Amino acid sequence: MSEHAREAQYPPISLYIDGEWGKGAAGRGGDIVNPATEEVLGQYPAAEPADIDRAIAAAADAFPAWRDAGPDTRSQILLKAATLIHQRAAEIGRVMTLEEGKPLAEATGEVHRAATLLQWDTESARRAYGRVIPAGPGEVLSVRRVPAGPVGAFLPWNFPAGGPMRKIAAALATGCTIVIKPSEEVPGTVCLLARALEEAGLPEGALNLVFGPPDQISRQVIADPRIRFVAFTGSVPVGKHIAGLAAAAMKPATMELGGHAPVIVAPDADPVAASRSAVRAKIVNAGQVCTSPSRFLVHRSIAREFTAAYVEAMGAVRVGNGLDEGVQMGPLVSERRRVAVHKLIREAVDRGAKVVLGGEPMAGRGYFFQPTVLVDVPADAALLSEEPFGPVSPIIAVDSVDEALQIANSLPYGLAAYGYTDSAATAEKLINGFEAGILSINHCSGSVPQAPSGGVKDSGYGREGGDEGLDGYLVTKRVSHRLHQ
Repeated sequence: MSEHAREAQYPPISLYIDGEWGKGAAGRGGDIVNPATEEVLGQYPAAEPADIDRAIAAAADAFPAWRDAGPDTRSQILLKAATLIHQRAAEIGRVMTLEEGKPLAEATGEVHRAATLLQWDTESARRAYGRVIPAGPGEVLSVRRVPAGPVGAFLPWNFPAGGPMRKIAAALATGCTIVIKPSEEVPGTVCLLARALEEAGLPEGALNLVFGPPDQISRQVIADPRIRFVAFTGSVPVGKHIAGLAAAAMKPATMELGGHAPVIVAPDADPVAASRSAVRAKIVNAGQVCTSPSRFLVHRSIAREFTAAYVEAMGAVRVGNGLDEGVQMGPLVSERRRVAVHKLIREAVDRGAKVVLGGEPMAGRGYFFQPTVLVDVPADAALLSEEPFGPVSPIIAVDSVDEALQIANSLPYGLAAYGYTDSAATAEKLINGFEAGILSINHCSGSVPQAPSGGVKDSGYGREGGDEGLDGYLVTKRVSHRLHQ
């Protein structure tokens, strides 16, 4: 066992169904690998069809009591769980770093944000108000918002705490129950979140946690009539598949899918300040974020200065094992991801792009990749149309903000977009012109619990976070009550 493996014990991984921890019915599973060392941390259990049916049944059976418990009782449990998660953030964050690779401070911060999200959704759900509508004599006309029912949720690997908590918090806070399938690559973090909820007093069956073959599980869960709402985060191709399954079963869904976030740097922006701000966002999770800035459209008058400052800042980034002091960027999650990133860079270079920083996998163990910057990237390079999901930054010089907006909106994606300008008029032009669901001006910061996040076009539909993030988990019911027959 390595020095890093000794520093943090990896928890045993189990399915969590109807309040019980256990293995799959057939005893099958797979390895969990530390992306920084390539060591096997443990094994995850794979759920069989019988396990999935049991999880759905548990969620359906638990739903009436959890729904009827009311917001006061639900809040007491969920806020206690949030407190436990805050208290255990260092422990959970260390497990996240082991299985996903991001630096320890980044991982611990994600755990705190997940707990804060649970707190915010819990309090917000207490104010999921309906309304009374003026009506005729002897009639009360009202709108009520009630829990949708058992939820089926599916997650990728890149935010092991924040991703699952977005679904868990919204579902439980509104009075729904949930069957959730996170990624098998990072199961330890979500198991620790589930244990905190269990210890806080969450009733059996309200939360059911399963791992296993994604396509098999998603088909079974979505098709089951006991599941009433579908929540998915992931790639565009898989999202379209999941959305198709939900549509065939006539079930509402929230789809948070991939993006290819443009960054427009206007001629009046400070190129050095903009570059440093963008680099801080770019290295988060080694660029493995669906909202990561990934296309830099810089006005030609400041492109050279911006590029020089950006290369200097990226070149100073310390890459290494996330448990090491001072590391700013960890590895990619897998060798498969590293190969995909390298392929996009090589294809761009073959078409004429120039690598001015990095461009190669790093030597030694672990799935590390050099922070990379390219210039003179031709428009037909796949790097400009396919989400890189890695620490890769193509910089393109443009002659106007209008040209930048045309390039930014030319792709089928519309998740996040960023702009840098010192002009209020230009800022409004960017805000009105970007085709995206998440916009940031003069920074590239991430999501917050109190505001909605989500995409347009191929980047999905529905929102997570804010009051809007609870909408999918609530059914709007119109009630007309005549006081006399």
